[in-house]
Amino acid sequence: MLDVDDVIERLQKLSYEEALAYWIASELEEAEFYRKLAERAKNLGLPESLVETFLRLSEDSERHAVELRGEFKASFGREPSTEIPPLEVLPVLDRFERADQVKGVLETAMESELIAMNAYKALAEKVGDERLRELYLKLADVERGHYEALKREYERLGG
Repeated sequence: MLDVDDVIERLQKLSYEEALAYWIASELEEAEFYRKLAERAKNLGLPESLVETFLRLSEDSERHAVELRGEFKASFGREPSTEIPPLEVLPVLDRFERADQVKGVLETAMESELIAMNAYKALAEKVGDERLRELYLKLADVERGHYEALKREYERLGG
C-alpha cells in the first residue's frame, strides 16, 4: 500500500523539473486508471453518466500529460521520468467486480483525490520555490475538480 507521508516527503525535496516529471507520470497513470474504471462501469451496465465521468477524467488527465510533456521537453530537452508513485491512484479496480460495489469504488476514488489534493496543498505551503508552489497549487486544483466530478456521480447514485 502507498505510504502517503513517504510520497509527500519525497515530493518536498524535488526541484521544479523533477516535480513536473512527477506530475506528468501521475497524469498518465490517472488517465489509465479512469479509463479502466469507465470500461468496468460500462461492462457492468452502470449509468452512462458514470461511464462518461470516468472517461472525461481519463481524457482530462491524458490531455494534461500531453500538454505538460510538451512544456517539459521544451524546457529541459528530454523526456520526463520519475520513480515516485502517484498519490491519486489507489488500487480499487480489484474491488470493482460487481455493480453493487460502485459506491465503495467511488468513495475510495474520492478519498484518493482528497488525499492528493491535501498533500499538494501542504507541499505548496512548505516549498520555498515560487514555481513549485504554483505547480503544487495547480495540482491541488486539478484533484479538487476530479473529486467534485466523482462526488456528483456518487450523489446521483444515492450516496
